[in-house]
Amino acid sequence: MPQSTLKDPRREARLFLSRSLQAGVMVALATLVLIGRLVYLQVVEHAHFKTLSQDNRVRLEPLPPTRGLIYDTRGVLLAENLPAYSLEVVPERVKDLQETLAALARRIHLEPEDLRRFERLRHRRRRFEGVPLKVQLSPTEVARFAVDAYRFPAAEVHAALLRHYPHGALTAHVLGYVGRIDERELHSIDTSNYAGTRYIGKNGVEKAYEDLLHGQVGLQQVEVNAKGRVLRVLENEPPVPGSNLRLAIDLRVQRAAMEALGGRNGAVVAIDPRDGGVLALVSNPGFDPNAFVVGISGKAYRALRDSPDKPLFNRALRGQYPPGSTVKPFIGLGGLETGVERAEDHIFCPGYYQLPGKDHKYRDWKRWGHGRVDLDKAITQSCDVYFYDLAHRLGVDRLHTWLARFGFGRRTGIDLPGELGGLLPSRQWKRRRHHQVWFPGETLIMGIGQGYFLATPLQLASATATLAMGGHRVVPRVVRSVQGPDGGWVEVPAEAQPLPVRDQRHWRRIVTAMQHVIEAPHGTARRIANSAYHIAGKTGTAQVFTIRQDERYDASKLHERLKDHALFIAFAPVEAPRIAVAVVVEHGGHGGSAAAPVAKAVMDTWLLDSPP
Repeated sequence: MPQSTLKDPRREARLFLSRSLQAGVMVALATLVLIGRLVYLQVVEHAHFKTLSQDNRVRLEPLPPTRGLIYDTRGVLLAENLPAYSLEVVPERVKDLQETLAALARRIHLEPEDLRRFERLRHRRRRFEGVPLKVQLSPTEVARFAVDAYRFPAAEVHAALLRHYPHGALTAHVLGYVGRIDERELHSIDTSNYAGTRYIGKNGVEKAYEDLLHGQVGLQQVEVNAKGRVLRVLENEPPVPGSNLRLAIDLRVQRAAMEALGGRNGAVVAIDPRDGGVLALVSNPGFDPNAFVVGISGKAYRALRDSPDKPLFNRALRGQYPPGSTVKPFIGLGGLETGVERAEDHIFCPGYYQLPGKDHKYRDWKRWGHGRVDLDKAITQSCDVYFYDLAHRLGVDRLHTWLARFGFGRRTGIDLPGELGGLLPSRQWKRRRHHQVWFPGETLIMGIGQGYFLATPLQLASATATLAMGGHRVVPRVVRSVQGPDGGWVEVPAEAQPLPVRDQRHWRRIVTAMQHVIEAPHGTARRIANSAYHIAGKTGTAQVFTIRQDERYDASKLHERLKDHALFIAFAPVEAPRIAVAVVVEHGGHGGSAAAPVAKAVMDTWLLDSPP
């Protein structure tokens, strides 16, 4: 049997002691590291961690300002802030979220878009923060929820102010609307001033005067716990509300223009020629801007975007139409001021015009012609042949230079975004755009406001106002005054850009001829003549498509969208102008029958129906 190995107590004691010493050294080293780390944190980094600790205890929260209100020139409210109620759910308080949502849906109507938005926001917020489930609850829904509120400890109704436009489509293209701040706008705004604000002006006055309407954000200092819950408010710096605006727009005139259009597509712009105040700016059809405030559904937006009537398109600022015969007074004045013609000069109109040595006939709208014509008769009866001849004698260069003085071919400078400048063609423009030379026949067509020539309704109204004031041009403006911090109204200064005038008698001759358009037996707008005040105006018809040389225009056989546009410009009273109007009725046919009555309704409202 093998001999068993005996234990060695001394060896085991030495081994135990060695291991104990090693462990002790390791513990001592670890203790020293820990003590060093504590010294570093408590002494060296004391200031840094004290600041972090304070930030964990105290937090700054933004207080969004109240958006400024917008009034018309008589104090009628056009854009307001109304209390709106939203239903919010705190996920942390819910045991079964889907069951809670289903129960709420039985009491409050929820769209699929509401649920999708709730899910998106829920994942971006903390569990103890409320997530909007539905915004803009109706009073019935608020009452229905209040009855069963005790069943839903995780749901609460919150009140907030939302932008509202009480007159809807009537003022949509003037005011624009506010909407949620998007990614692109975040890079162009002062994010600190928009902390806590969800909305920003997207178009119209809301966008142009965003800085004034928005105001200044406020701050409150709150004490929070480690999880970020607010315990109490320590300090409060209230926000500065946005400034209120008063427009030059008169809602009565605006409504009269919309009603006079009668559902037809078109635009109306009315200006006070004395100070440039825009009394009415209508683009029809319009849209309800309130749908954009909380977020329009994709289906509703596509319906607006894809509509053939283009309700989102601002025809007054961006609609570019051939001005037609409405430019004849300006061209006639150019002939007088440049000395190319005299008011007593006559030509014979056989119903067509031919350039020297050419066979092509440029037709007059009156097939049998106007006979012997001077400048007054040419404007009164809108003789094309007279202005073919005058444009040919002026030449495209002088024609372009003269019309540019009235603002054709460039933006008017109105205080609204998105304005287009139309097109006033020239030799240089055609060479640059089409790589072609300018032909004499194109000068003739330009002389009756056709061809490449395009103008916006706003440009026509501004030019008419300048003509009414004998060359004193004032830049159009929508906002008349801004309410200051003391509650007083500060006028927005008008910007005058007078035209050089050679002889005021020339201007008076043109105005007299425009007055004959209304009052003479053969005037093209004689149907709107009245005894209450005198009107100076000019009708216009703009072709939508070109007619061949020997083809006759038959409106009864054309599709509605191929008919001519009807135009009319006017100002009144002739003796002391207080309003200048431009009207475009798309596919309306003749300016005298379709557009002139619209202008008459607008002028009646401003001059006769409006109290001072």
